[in-house]
Amino acid sequence: MDGFSDLFTELITQTGILERHIFRKKTVELPGFFRPTKEWDLLVVREQTLIAAIEAKSQVGPSFGNNFNNRTEEAMGSALDLWTAFRERAYLQSPQPFLGYFFMLEDCEASNRPVAVQEPHFKVFPEFVGASYMKRYELFCRKLVLERHYSATAFITSTSQDGIRGSFKMPAEDLSIERFAKVLVAHATTFV
Repeated sequence: MDGFSDLFTELITQTGILERHIFRKKTVELPGFFRPTKEWDLLVVREQTLIAAIEAKSQVGPSFGNNFNNRTEEAMGSALDLWTAFRERAYLQSPQPFLGYFFMLEDCEASNRPVAVQEPHFKVFPEFVGASYMKRYELFCRKLVLERHYSATAFITSTSQDGIRGSFKMPAEDLSIERFAKVLVAHATTFV
């Protein structure tokens, strides 16, 4: 995932924001509302203004079910925590920041297999019936933006053999790295 963080850093600096305002691996904590702090994978902070926060996550088998639930709850909780802290002025007078979610899933038989749903009391939404974990993550990333929890999301997949060589696929155009990058760059440009 470091390569993608490098790419986002390069794109942000091309807008005119200096690299010293981009934080990775250390000093990446932001105050939360429901917890004291949360570490992000990439932050852009200039002159006490939060410009962007990006979360980059991946999942490699074998336990797709438990990990899917953990990843979705984590991403939704992080967004809720950040936006509530933003509302409460934890980031001082910062205008609305870019909040990005970048996700990579292992493309394998287990992630492509249809998954049964349990409906003991009520019907699940129809898009989940027979959907693989690959499809569930795609739906999840799309819904994060639809519900305005994140400014942009990107969803990519790769096999365990191809990922090491840097090869990946983008299953959905609206969740492409290009679209994610365009939204990020457009937002960063407003601060130059």
